[in-house]
Amino acid sequence: MIPLGDVSRRPLRFPILTLMLILANGLVFFLELANGETFVNTWALVPADFLAGRHWITVLTSTFLHGSWSHILGNMLFLWVFGPEIEDAMNPGRYLVFYIAGGVVANLAQIALAPASTVPTLGASGAIAAVMGAFLITYPRDRIRTVLLIGFFFTVTFVPAFLLIGLWFLLQLISVGAVTSAQSGAGGVAYAAHVGGILFGAITARLFEDPARVAAEYNK
Repeated sequence: MIPLGDVSRRPLRFPILTLMLILANGLVFFLELANGETFVNTWALVPADFLAGRHWITVLTSTFLHGSWSHILGNMLFLWVFGPEIEDAMNPGRYLVFYIAGGVVANLAQIALAPASTVPTLGASGAIAAVMGAFLITYPRDRIRTVLLIGFFFTVTFVPAFLLIGLWFLLQLISVGAVTSAQSGAGGVAYAAHVGGILFGAITARLFEDPARVAAEYNK
């Protein structure tokens, strides 16, 4: 399932911070392309190094790195679909703290799963999972325009947010039990980061949100 947008509501304010985060991720990706593997190795998170007290800043910087065009385009699509409403429900300042904290917590979850891993971890998906967790709690009944892929065929339909995000979370939870890149050293998806991110977002969303802003969204 590929989400395209929320058809139930639009944010009352322009999502300037969400747009800035997308631009920041894009800028860092072009820096990766220009500087190659050295740049990635410098700023990506390596769990074993982090636990050895080295390169702690990478628990943050790695959330702005991506491994491929499909990786960054997919992540930025999800951020643009779910981010604006959550930014509007908080405010840009709280949203920025929430986003960064979600990314850090997601990375810590991945480290906890595979503390001895020497495989670089990178990507914004943990932080975006936190945004999705907040969306699940705040706007669970919103209808999300979604592309459903069935083999070589696809169709566009409307899926409730609780179902779309809930199924995504279930898939990540199931996948945590599989052999991941951090355990095999072969590369792959940081499923534990996804799980940690979405749980952080769902648990802390109300602490960051402004009740008046959320009420305005529901009553507009």
